[in-house]
Amino acid sequence: MYLKLFFSILFTLFFTQNIISQSIRKKIDSLINTKKAEIGIAIYDLQTKDTITWGNHRKYPMQSVYKFHLALAVLNHVDKGKLSLEQKILVKKSDLLPNTWSPLREKYPQGNIELPLSEIIHYTVAASDNNGCDILFRLLGGTKKVHQYIKSLGIKEIAIKATEEEMHKEWNVQFTNWTTPLATVQLLQIFHQKNILSKKSQEFLWKTMIETSTGLKRMKYLLPKNTIVAHKTGTSGDKDGITSAINDMGIIQLPNGNYIAVCVFVSNSKESFETNEQIIADITKLIWDYYVNK
Repeated sequence: MYLKLFFSILFTLFFTQNIISQSIRKKIDSLINTKKAEIGIAIYDLQTKDTITWGNHRKYPMQSVYKFHLALAVLNHVDKGKLSLEQKILVKKSDLLPNTWSPLREKYPQGNIELPLSEIIHYTVAASDNNGCDILFRLLGGTKKVHQYIKSLGIKEIAIKATEEEMHKEWNVQFTNWTTPLATVQLLQIFHQKNILSKKSQEFLWKTMIETSTGLKRMKYLLPKNTIVAHKTGTSGDKDGITSAINDMGIIQLPNGNYIAVCVFVSNSKESFETNEQIIADITKLIWDYYVNK
């Protein structure tokens, strides 16, 4: 009798959960099916480990999303004692390339200044600084080192091969830095478990991602004010009316204190820049509403 009741309750819970997940899937399908873009999405419930994906069969160009991966690799070196957040790094004028996004260059146009590693990481992640990114790649010994580290964490669907400078030289190079939405939220989950970095490094990167100042009309745009979103954006240019990447991914804290990892990649889009950002904002709001009302 009790066993029969148990299975009845289990079936009801599964059936109800399936109806709810189908509801969010239909809403997002309705939104993305009208867009002239390849859209990849992944949602990972960091409590239950429930996962939903869209378009996960494609390889999406990461653009600056991979600065999160780079920061993890740098902080791994910090925790091993090979680097220190407080150590000074010489930033030469030749490191501050023109014609690339670089708030770091705007603040220190003449270069030839020693900055703490923590400041360079902050510029690279929170402000998505391209020159800061390549300074960190050189510090670690190149993109291959970062690629190998992320692979060592169990992330298979990823390739990190080109620096920002290399991507700026030739359009197609950006596609050599790719991943999938599922691999992205899996890495966020690994980070959120708090067992790959020291407490100090974990808190530093978490705070830095919350302070991200780029892509403010993406994941955070339609969420309630003061919602905690630790995220990293990625943005390409456009060619022949096609934008290769408008991305955002991160961890969102829900009103009940739980967390979800979300990734939205908008690739090969014929939509406007504003529409591409709005796609991410609208999808994130649908996901938010789904979890809040679940």
